[in-house]
Amino acid sequence: MLNFKLVTLTTSVIFIGLLVVSLINPISIWWFVSLFFIWFILTALGSGLVGWNYHIKILNANKNATKNHIAITFDDGPNLVFTPQVLALLNSYQAKATFFCIGKHIENHPDLFKQIIAEGHTIGNHTYSHANNFGFFKTKKVQAELEKTNRIIKQYSGLSPKLYRPAFGVTNPRIGRAVQNLHLTTIGWNKRSLDTTNLSEEQILKRTIKNLKPGDVILLHDTSDKSVRVLEQLLLFLRDNNFQSVTIDALFNTQAYA
Repeated sequence: MLNFKLVTLTTSVIFIGLLVVSLINPISIWWFVSLFFIWFILTALGSGLVGWNYHIKILNANKNATKNHIAITFDDGPNLVFTPQVLALLNSYQAKATFFCIGKHIENHPDLFKQIIAEGHTIGNHTYSHANNFGFFKTKKVQAELEKTNRIIKQYSGLSPKLYRPAFGVTNPRIGRAVQNLHLTTIGWNKRSLDTTNLSEEQILKRTIKNLKPGDVILLHDTSDKSVRVLEQLLLFLRDNNFQSVTIDALFNTQAYA
């Protein structure tokens, strides 16, 4: 599997090789440009595709799952309008989920945050601000965001979260160092619903349940009517096909809290 260290090391070795060759027999500068371009493209893709595990070890799916268990996860809440609807649906279908919460939203809706936990769901860290430029933050600022959210979670629940989901699914060496410093477990997905896009409910549901298998991790958001309607159809599908939605920590047999 490609990762940042391997790609960078290989690129460096090839770069040195090209330098040596150029000293013996001058070569076109485009060899060097092409090498950098390949490195850049691979690193850009790896930074945005959680399935690559390019910068950080990420749990995207449990391929060794022996039961018909999958994990439904929600990002960007808690949301005062839609999270209660999500909780009601999960309760009616006796399903458990994992909510990756934004710190500032927890501050705004602490009682709703407490309800998520009280109803048996797992919560995780999804940064404090979920800033659009989070991927460009320096290590110190990334770590400060994650620590602040952990303190807020501790304040309102007494729990010290170990699960982290990258904002926008973006990772890089700086985020990797912050996660490592805080001893967090990074959680990704292998079923991205794209429920925040302009896709129709039918399209979102279809891409979510296509080839669904035990151990899969589904990414949804508790932030819109469309996502709530998709969730209801998804829960019906799971029930009719003997799947059970469990929390991330149950699916991977890992600790959600320190």
